[in-house]
Amino acid sequence: MKLIIDTECKTLVKEENGESVALDLYSKESFELISHQWLKVGWNAKYPYVFSWMGRPIIQIPEDIIRIQEVIYRVKPDVIIECGVAHGGALILYASLCKAMGKGRVIGVDIEIRPHNRKALEAHELFPLITLIEGDSSAPEIVNQVKSLVRPGETVMVLLDSKHTKEHVLGELNAYHDLITPGSYIVAMDGSMRDLYDVPRGKAEWIWDNPAEAAIEFASVHPEFVIEQPAWPFNESDLTEAITHWPDAWLRRVR
Repeated sequence: MKLIIDTECKTLVKEENGESVALDLYSKESFELISHQWLKVGWNAKYPYVFSWMGRPIIQIPEDIIRIQEVIYRVKPDVIIECGVAHGGALILYASLCKAMGKGRVIGVDIEIRPHNRKALEAHELFPLITLIEGDSSAPEIVNQVKSLVRPGETVMVLLDSKHTKEHVLGELNAYHDLITPGSYIVAMDGSMRDLYDVPRGKAEWIWDNPAEAAIEFASVHPEFVIEQPAWPFNESDLTEAITHWPDAWLRRVR
């Protein structure tokens, strides 16, 4: 596909499969096409690596940060479990929301919590709301340890941001989905890998080996879950599609 932007004529021309379509540069369609490419170019430039939350790096783009905030505030989970800690910025984000809501706590699981990241998290003022578990997030003993920290009747949300292979994410979905309460979510993050396979930092196998494919396969055999973009609580635009690195990520438990 080729996109040609003409700022003087205010058009965007899309050329694909021998066909050419001219669009108003300021249309919804043009915005979506440009945004899709922006995600790819931005990821390759490591744009998600320039943000922090309350002092800790958070490797996400602002829209995904805002969207997860919207959902957490609506669901108000008692427990937020994240597989994949890295620098801990996301754990601090979730803990800050729990603190503001006066409800909830956070469990972070990672196969390796590096000493400098652990030290920084343990020194953070929000650490009393966080429990760290080191180990493979899909290993039975780690899954059992996480589940032992959830009390009966609690509302639970699970976010999967560790190893992003289809196999690993599918294993996590199968391991943790029974914790999800109706109306809450298990989120298979970073499915945009399927669109990043052809960028310089990408890998060819990502076109099929990604979290979105795991979520789609999981949903096909678990009718109690549906893949759907959470509704936006505020929208005065004509836009309907999220600009996200989490396509087909949101698995909501419906029953």
